[in-house]
Amino acid sequence: MNRRYRKTIIAGNWKMNKTLSETRAFADELKPLLGKPKWCEVVLCVPYVNIPAAVRLFKENRVAIGAENCHFESHGAYTGEVSVEMLKELGVKYVIIGHSERRQYYNETDFTVNKKVHAALEGGLYPIVCVGESLEQRELGVTMDLISYQVKAALAGVPADKMRHVVIAYEPLWAIGTGKTATAEQAGEVCEAIRAVIRKLYGARVARSVTIQYGGSMNAKNAAELLAQPDVDGGLIGGAALKAPDFVEIVNAANQE
Repeated sequence: MNRRYRKTIIAGNWKMNKTLSETRAFADELKPLLGKPKWCEVVLCVPYVNIPAAVRLFKENRVAIGAENCHFESHGAYTGEVSVEMLKELGVKYVIIGHSERRQYYNETDFTVNKKVHAALEGGLYPIVCVGESLEQRELGVTMDLISYQVKAALAGVPADKMRHVVIAYEPLWAIGTGKTATAEQAGEVCEAIRAVIRKLYGARVARSVTIQYGGSMNAKNAAELLAQPDVDGGLIGGAALKAPDFVEIVNAANQE
């Protein structure tokens, strides 16, 4: 982490978990444990149906609420989709874009990811843009080439003055939901490479201002080691974000003066 230049962000991704009643129960458990973190921003990205309640329940703890996806159009004949404008009106601040599960199961492409990034920024949301390689791609030695391409594709056409609103999340596919985690050195190396790509695109000042998260099975036990890497500015947390004590431990690891 490097708070001198950029924000530390711990974001939970609930995926398709927790009903409304479970969201209320989670809030009752989390809020007294969490308090009001001073040195990092805490985000919970929840299912659409839980957003209004989450905005209300976590307001006093200053937890920002995010969505797990959005559409790139503002309105139209897109059955089942939700626009940035709809999310913004509900009080959403962040939106996850291009998660590997969206790419794998719902045919998200680098082209649609880019369109969603533009829609989010134009609508006043902060996109959390996910990039990452499969185990096969890592073993082939193409991790850095692939990550560079994904970052460039996601940010195509994004002006420099919008980059302070963009968060990049490095999520190696082989470490999502598997219990496997990149070593701190592996995570730091890729996050450093992502920042180098941004530096080439936008210059050093912009690059050092962008928050880059690690998102492959970060948990209460490994968070401090991962966050000690200079280019790892937070985490996009999956399974551990569903358990209040575990999530608070990760926040505490990031919430260091």
